[in-house]
Amino acid sequence: MVTRREVAQILDIPLEMAHRHGIPARLSDAELSELVNNPPGWLVQSRSNRTGKRPVWVQLTCAVCGFSEAARPKKWWPPFTYVCCAHHGLADYPPIIPGLVRSEYEGIGSRFVGIVDVEVPIS
Repeated sequence: MVTRREVAQILDIPLEMAHRHGIPARLSDAELSELVNNPPGWLVQSRSNRTGKRPVWVQLTCAVCGFSEAARPKKWWPPFTYVCCAHHGLADYPPIIPGLVRSEYEGIGSRFVGIVDVEVPIS
């Protein structure tokens, strides 16, 4: 058995779309296989409309402890160098390379801090 959220991740569609098109809260492996192998018209149409520029789901994995979760990326997320669980301290983060500046973004996924290391522009 798989959950609606897992089905949405496998089909690479938003959870809201899965709910709107009547995917039940739990599916058997056979039902999921049928959806993957014989997609309904709405799923075929959705896939044809995708531009491929922005993923529907991303896998976030803590650079410190390895905890991982799938999340819907937000438009405001920059390309993260790392993500770490919010409960880890700064000393636990991967070290910053000299010459780079580090920025942190809280509220990534259910428990992460996004870390962006960028080069300092030379004036």
